[in-house]
Amino acid sequence: MARKYFGTDGIRGRVGQYPITPDFMLKLGWAAGMAFRRQGKCRILIGKDTRISGYMFESALEAGLAAAGVDVQLLGPMPTPAIAYLTRTFQAEAGIVISASHNPHDDNGIKFFSGEGTKLPDEVEQLIEELLDQPMAVVDSASLGKASRINDASGRYIEFCKSSVPSGTSFKGLKLVVDCANGAAYKVAPSVFRELGAEVRVIAAHPDGLNINDGCGSTHIAALQAEVVAQQADMGIAFDGDADRVLMVDQHGSVVDGDELLFIIARDMQERGCLHGGVVGTLMSNLGLELALVELNIPFVRAKVGDRYVIAELLARNWLLGGENSGHLVCFQHTTTGDAIIAALQVLMALKRREQTLAEARAALCKCPQVLVNVRFSGETDPLEHPSVKEASARITERMAGRGRVLLRKSGTEPLVRVMVEGDDEHQVRAYADELAGIVAQVCA
Repeated sequence: MARKYFGTDGIRGRVGQYPITPDFMLKLGWAAGMAFRRQGKCRILIGKDTRISGYMFESALEAGLAAAGVDVQLLGPMPTPAIAYLTRTFQAEAGIVISASHNPHDDNGIKFFSGEGTKLPDEVEQLIEELLDQPMAVVDSASLGKASRINDASGRYIEFCKSSVPSGTSFKGLKLVVDCANGAAYKVAPSVFRELGAEVRVIAAHPDGLNINDGCGSTHIAALQAEVVAQQADMGIAFDGDADRVLMVDQHGSVVDGDELLFIIARDMQERGCLHGGVVGTLMSNLGLELALVELNIPFVRAKVGDRYVIAELLARNWLLGGENSGHLVCFQHTTTGDAIIAALQVLMALKRREQTLAEARAALCKCPQVLVNVRFSGETDPLEHPSVKEASARITERMAGRGRVLLRKSGTEPLVRVMVEGDDEHQVRAYADELAGIVAQVCA
């Protein structure tokens, strides 16, 4: 059983190096419980996605938390952003999500939210790590935590999502295809759009514990493209396994990525006078997004890749909107973390206000050709620091003469170097990317 991350947004600290096993989850539950109950009796919420390992890990976490004297409230399969919202709503001390997001069923991971629905403070994460090194001491039997289930969690979250659009909003006449990735949104997402009046055709909403993200969802969007065309729908909406990412498909079957969705939302907010600052993207955001926002006089800054960096930049600037081209979009005017359903609703409202189709709205952003090549590496040597790689990167950047950019970065979850080249000439961009990737591969061999 593999691990993916610790924290709300990526591998965090030394805990991220532990394999996620039932005994580790038991100890993690106890350590987290001890860290949070130092202020007295407390409650922690647990949610999960639909992968089969979630049952086992949920039980182990629950036992560890109870051993630390913490009361546990179980939410069942729920989108990751729903746990952030419900943690705030129920005034719990923390929320825990058992999910590996967009990854296959045999991966799993843990995300934590604070009582405010945000990432844990660094000092709390550090305390949890320190407690993991200590012997597990169970509180006396009279102080053991209790577990209960919140039966109306889905209904509460559905109403919260609907509240992100103006009261009385109706999408009647809109035909949608919704791909739930056989994941955590399989119940709530279709209900949100149907209750707002849309006609909804649902695919990949029959989880069996093994089919999450399997040939479906935002990472495998071909099935949605085909269904939108076959159903003659207005558009398609694809979530990932824990529903914190969203991509869309227009009526012609073309994919609309996170950069384009971010642009549509930003333009709408600016036109309504509620953008309050600019937009945060990442180093991977398409140059076309930056240029399109500049034309609208909307400030744009890039953060490192990863939603926690986007969120940190938004907080530092007191801005409201940011995201990644993968579809992880953060709308701070409505919630505290990336929320795919909330983001999708903001796009639908923007289209409704302008009386545009998704294809028409995306046309205002002219994306620059961008080629990404992944190169696998192993060993202790950092290929990005190799003189040959640095020289080649500088040489290609100089050749592009200000009409493009080069980005080299290591993946946060896999032994890969991601080689990205972007510019205004697709043939040239591909040639440069292949050239640079070849040099990186030689260094990594």
